Amino acid sequence: MRAAWYTRNGAARDVLVLGDIPVPAPAAGEVVVQVHASGVNPSDVKSRAGRPVASGFIVPHSDGAGIIVEAGPGVDRGRLGERVWLWNGQWNRDLGTAADYIVLPQEQAVALPAQVGFEAGACLGIPALTAIHALRRAGDLGGRTLLVTGAGSAVGHYVTQIAARMGAIVIGTAGSPARRDHALAAGAAHVIDYKREPVADRVKEITGGGGVDAVIDMDFSGTAPLLSQGLLRPHGRFVCYGSNQRGDLPIDFRTMLWGSHDLLFFLVYDLLAAERAAALRDLAALLAADALRHTIAASYPLEQIAEAHEMVEAGHAVGHVVLRLRE
Repeated sequence: MRAAWYTRNGAARDVLVLGDIPVPAPAAGEVVVQVHASGVNPSDVKSRAGRPVASGFIVPHSDGAGIIVEAGPGVDRGRLGERVWLWNGQWNRDLGTAADYIVLPQEQAVALPAQVGFEAGACLGIPALTAIHALRRAGDLGGRTLLVTGAGSAVGHYVTQIAARMGAIVIGTAGSPARRDHALAAGAAHVIDYKREPVADRVKEITGGGGVDAVIDMDFSGTAPLLSQGLLRPHGRFVCYGSNQRGDLPIDFRTMLWGSHDLLFFLVYDLLAAERAAALRDLAALLAADALRHTIAASYPLEQIAEAHEMVEAGHAVGHVVLRLRE
């Protein structure tokens, strides 16, 4: 089968290789999925650039969508031919979705409704599940104010859509006019230009000085310092799924203590089984209701995987970047 892989870390054009590798056989409880689309997420390009390759080579990408074409022992044969989307394709595994086929435990191949295209399906594993779990951790948001950092990003766009549907008053941040407009179209009531406006001051202005009820944050290193500036109202909840800066980061303990704030972190790859099941149920309901907009910024053939990685790394795409494995 065709596949793209790398054996060492480095720039996309320097390390990504295209070629043929054997189609893996399914073990008990596994399915073979013919991949039609592969999602390219920031975590995929960061892994290629800097996460050591311990096992010889890596076929990248955790997200994808396609059709089940083979089933291992113990799998209902009725699943053959089923349209599915995939999660954790390359999490703790060598072979991800940047290939014609992938073998996964059957629970990681989730039914994809007929009205949802394969490219949209390749956007669900990380961005949509992150958004849904973050909102679950944020609590009841009906009629309450929510700050979504990066509201025009892949995850933030889903958060904004779903939160607005729940009745939240969404305040987003964005760093370009295109992403501002993307967030507004998703349902944000206000969008703050974080590059030109003081975010905490604007939040307090919008909320009458009280701060927001909850924050869903993509960059803890940039947002945590705003807590001491009154960003979050007392008893508010701060939910975070990423940070541009790693290592030790300062937190104003006095602000957190006297504000009785909840500070919650999670890694979407590592949800507890009950958490994953709940997020999958919520996503299934949203997809069945055709309630989500999926924005594809760019779609590349497998042979242009390096260009796809570079587009994600540039950080300017409004929407998701995907690979097309089949037309």
